[in-house]
Amino acid sequence: MAPTRRLTGFQATGRLHLGNLLGAMRPLIAAQDAAPSIALIADLHAMTVEHNPTEVRASALELATVLLAAGVDPRRTPIVLQSQMREHTELHYLLECVTGFGEAARMIQFKEKSAAGGQVRLSLLTYPILMAADILLYDVTQVPVGEDQNQHLELTRTLADRFNTRYGETFTVPEGVKPEAAARIMDLADPTTKMSKTTGAGRIGLLDPPEVVRRTVARAVTDEFATVRRDPERQPGVTNLIDILAACAGRPPADTDSYGALKSEVTDAIEALLTPIRARHAELSDDPGYVREVLARSADRVRPTAEATVRRARQAIGLLD
Repeated sequence: MAPTRRLTGFQATGRLHLGNLLGAMRPLIAAQDAAPSIALIADLHAMTVEHNPTEVRASALELATVLLAAGVDPRRTPIVLQSQMREHTELHYLLECVTGFGEAARMIQFKEKSAAGGQVRLSLLTYPILMAADILLYDVTQVPVGEDQNQHLELTRTLADRFNTRYGETFTVPEGVKPEAAARIMDLADPTTKMSKTTGAGRIGLLDPPEVVRRTVARAVTDEFATVRRDPERQPGVTNLIDILAACAGRPPADTDSYGALKSEVTDAIEALLTPIRARHAELSDDPGYVREVLARSADRVRPTAEATVRRARQAIGLLD
């Protein structure tokens, strides 16, 4: 059996929020001692829509800084910037050569945006194949996925199996790892939708100051029952607050009779989690050269694996050395 290797990807768009920390970053950090992992910053995916080049560069550097501030140890977990590894785009094309148009066109992001009308970039059609290349490039065996990413992982597995069948064993076929249910953090203002990096009045950014966190939690949607209990169907807002408290502090509410007390507990638990991250982020932001050095060293560490994978794929599909 192949040793466990895990890749966790983060898109370089928007600002990281509490859901990202609890659902993706904290499991990545917890797994650092258990298995080799890679944290991938997928900045090329920002090219699929209209974007500001300056903001994309700044977002990529900011994301790397936040990952370090949250506790990702680059000595154990390389933090890789996708655009600094040309092997991603080379493998992307080789995988396009085993992908049908219909497979790409039925991916949810392309379907939704093309159905809405207006110009849709070709890169939006093909970026799920780039995502497959991101995963297959490093011989990983596990990929943490949420419900909205299952389609992408299944395409990755399909392409890897197809390539291996047609051209010989080339890729490791990864398995999906489901996040814990409690890590699915919803928007505090609209608990029927997931917390988003780009939209939503009820999102809590990892670098939000304490007064913003307190105000956002205070305005969180509850209901008319005035009872603190988990009931996802009838009380989604209260359930979300209880889940956040459990994920941040590892305990249930102390007071089950007051929404105000619940919100106070949630605020304190979030602040206990975010305060050291904000402090470390401030230190790292004063030394962007160090963060760039981490990215460069990380690329050097993973490049031999990436080069070997592309070399196997080129040889298998019929290209000269």
